[in-house]
Amino acid sequence: MSKKGTNSESEKSITSREADYAQWYQDVIRAADLAENSPVKGCMIIKPNGYAIWENMKEVLDDLIKSTGVRNAYFPLLIPERFLQKEAEHVEGFAPEIAVVTHAGGKKLTEPYVVRPTSETIINDAFSNWIQSHRDLPMLINQWANIVRWEMRPRLFLRNTEFLWQEGHTAHATEKEADERALMMLKMYEDFMREYLAIPVVSGRKTENERFAGAKETYTVEAMMQDGKALQMGTSHNLGQNFAKAFDITFADAKSGQQSFVWQTSWGVSTRMIGGLVMAHSDDTGLVLPPMIAPTQVIIVPVLSGKAATDKAVLAQADTILDELENEVLVRVLVDTSEERVGAKFFKWEKQGIPLRIELGAKDMEAKRAVLVRRDTGEKEEVALTNLGARVADVLGEIQAEMLQRAEKMQKAKTKTADSWDEFVSLLESGHFVLAHWCGDSQVEREIQEKTGATIRCIPFKQKAEKGKCILTGKASGGRVVFAKAY
Repeated sequence: MSKKGTNSESEKSITSREADYAQWYQDVIRAADLAENSPVKGCMIIKPNGYAIWENMKEVLDDLIKSTGVRNAYFPLLIPERFLQKEAEHVEGFAPEIAVVTHAGGKKLTEPYVVRPTSETIINDAFSNWIQSHRDLPMLINQWANIVRWEMRPRLFLRNTEFLWQEGHTAHATEKEADERALMMLKMYEDFMREYLAIPVVSGRKTENERFAGAKETYTVEAMMQDGKALQMGTSHNLGQNFAKAFDITFADAKSGQQSFVWQTSWGVSTRMIGGLVMAHSDDTGLVLPPMIAPTQVIIVPVLSGKAATDKAVLAQADTILDELENEVLVRVLVDTSEERVGAKFFKWEKQGIPLRIELGAKDMEAKRAVLVRRDTGEKEEVALTNLGARVADVLGEIQAEMLQRAEKMQKAKTKTADSWDEFVSLLESGHFVLAHWCGDSQVEREIQEKTGATIRCIPFKQKAEKGKCILTGKASGGRVVFAKAY
């Protein structure tokens, strides 16, 4: 029995990227039926098409995370306000974004609760009870949850008051183990984004100004969108012993028996990755999804003639193809047997980003073939029915690889070095990642941001040691950092 597509064609057109990139982004989300704004300002309703992408991301990441020895748990949404007060940098960093519950059950609470902006504090309160001895380490915990951070300038998937994410929290006996874990998880994110999302990222260390509140070090993966702006796709933090000291998380050392504070990490990615997918790959027709993460990888569209006997044969063949792809090739596939016009069907599935379309009509049946149409390039190919399963698998692999290659090519073309202020500003204004020298002064970093609107996205891991002069002050610099305007 056929699996039927049911989405209806949108009557609204998609603004071109060149005309208005911000509106194009919103239009693609609407046309692909991914999400919409909720009645609560800054919050979004993730619709089935969008949530299916998140489910695929979650399934893959959950397996990857567990493969490193981490186990899932769940912690409360409401956090006692006094917990945030225990770590000064943490509470200061989140103060402008937190939502506080002061009344419940018709009464004023004796102690306010903060709606979870992140879970370091409540998890560390639990860790202080769970960790007593070196035998309890390492403590490796992850949770999938929703987060609330009051957002003044919301944008679907990119910045929301409430969003979904994964947050990992670990505790270790040594600083070396903690830093290795933080870097391990960052590398896991980098590999996931390349292999599944077809998005290359620049990985590196955040500056002191850009660190997570309360962290000793913050590591990041930064992706380039088609307009040349950066999107922080994920972060991993070496928390040092800051939270351990605030929450008295100690263990008895194996050799000395003395009490020592643990060393900790936290790391996470969110539904922001869906926004990154949209902006990294989509075009003026609509969404473009890499096959590895697409909820539906192949859509079969029977081209019917209105002749009962012929159409019955076409639909029977479509179901045969469905069965082969689904059960032998292991492809996520649908058959569209709706009564819409064929052209409308093509347009609908193109806007939803399904990587590969199979067209099958009476003439194709006579020739014992089907027509494959790639969403990313629009290329068409006639394939014999006897070879269809194998060719579909190959084409999906080609699409995945070529989408990454195109993204890498764009990133390379839009990453430039600058040694003069005028060149630096010009490159930022025209949408580039700019490698430039910086003297390491946090105040200078802030001045550059005030003058250009750009931030230091990271101090990249992969760079040559190179002496130079700060792009703003002319002071000595030991290496280049990545500047960009960002979402």
